Amino acid sequence: MEERANRILTTHVGSLIRPPDLIALYQQMEKALDGGAPLDNARYQQCLASSVADVVRQQADVGVDLVSDGEFGKSWTWANYAVDRLSGLEHLELKPGEKFRSPIHGKDRSDFAEFYADYDPTRVFFGRERSFARRWVVTGPLRYNGHAALNRDLTNFRNALKAVNVTGGFLTAVAPGSMLPEREDQFYRTEEEGLFAAADALREEYRAIVDAGFILQVDDAYLASWYDMMQPRGSMDDYRKWAAVRVEALNHALKGIPEERTRFHMCWGSWNGPHTTDVPLRSIVDLLLRVKTGGYVLEMANARHQHEWRVWEDVKLPEGRVLVPGVISHQTNVVEHPELVAERIVRLAKLVGRENVIAGSDCGFSPGPFLKRFHPSIMWAKLGALAEGARLASRELWQTSPSQRPTPHAMQH
Repeated sequence: MEERANRILTTHVGSLIRPPDLIALYQQMEKALDGGAPLDNARYQQCLASSVADVVRQQADVGVDLVSDGEFGKSWTWANYAVDRLSGLEHLELKPGEKFRSPIHGKDRSDFAEFYADYDPTRVFFGRERSFARRWVVTGPLRYNGHAALNRDLTNFRNALKAVNVTGGFLTAVAPGSMLPEREDQFYRTEEEGLFAAADALREEYRAIVDAGFILQVDDAYLASWYDMMQPRGSMDDYRKWAAVRVEALNHALKGIPEERTRFHMCWGSWNGPHTTDVPLRSIVDLLLRVKTGGYVLEMANARHQHEWRVWEDVKLPEGRVLVPGVISHQTNVVEHPELVAERIVRLAKLVGRENVIAGSDCGFSPGPFLKRFHPSIMWAKLGALAEGARLASRELWQTSPSQRPTPHAMQH
């Protein structure tokens, strides 16, 4: 690990709330897929590029050091966007008598069924209503064919970064284990064979992001949340065997990519529900640390997982890797006080080393184009509190006035 200047850096998980003009074009895109008027592609590309430029500038303005493109180029969710970039998948009508299964299901939903009956109608998970009458099926070899969309995203982000003074930029991509984890497979002989085929395909996107000079963040919400979703309820051993294969597949996808150019984001599904049956971090931290990556981006600010900072009292962070704890939450409209943010940073820094902490958010503020956690003004206020809290923490940890911009660290170029 290269030496860093005397400051805690700030970042977030990647997905930011889309502006109204871009959302309107996403909606037009969806209508076109259902037989409506065709999308004005030139207008969409222009709006997308300017929206990325604006959101990068806004991140820089509030003090975020490691910024993203907001995931604005993903016209579906953080994970399902991949179906537009892989061949071998078909969206088929449900079989007679077959019902659509929500991507969020499990014991938490059965224990609090009345809550979810009220909660679900208020959320738009996909934005593609036809999904509720269809299922994803693997009907041929999984191959990456999203080069045009990916190159567009790389270009938009590169151009946006030229206009700001930040430490670095990152782009997100889905983990093999979170790419349609409940897809029906009619092509590969085993579940594992299909999983590793997805890993081979996604590696093209991973490598392109890194080769373009950005940090790759791999998102894997299902790795932890599947423990709650296992139905019928399995044992911890059953779950760990399932998770270990997903970690192996991810490492396969990351093969040949410098660890210090990547970071891994794991969460517990992120939705704003009770989460009483989430798997404890302590039960899977050894699996997490098997991921060959430069950093671990984890939920550590919300009411269900904030206490898990204590895991790092006993668990040693591997040499050369950093911890990116969520110190602001996406699950509440309350804007965290900068002193609370600083307190969360300092207590972790004293456990794993101040040079090994980058302050972040719990999860994305908008996991898809049509779902926002709260009003954009709150998102920017939270990110501002993150930056101010990091300044306070830096002052305490280094007992000096922190520099404005640190020397870039290997994982932040």
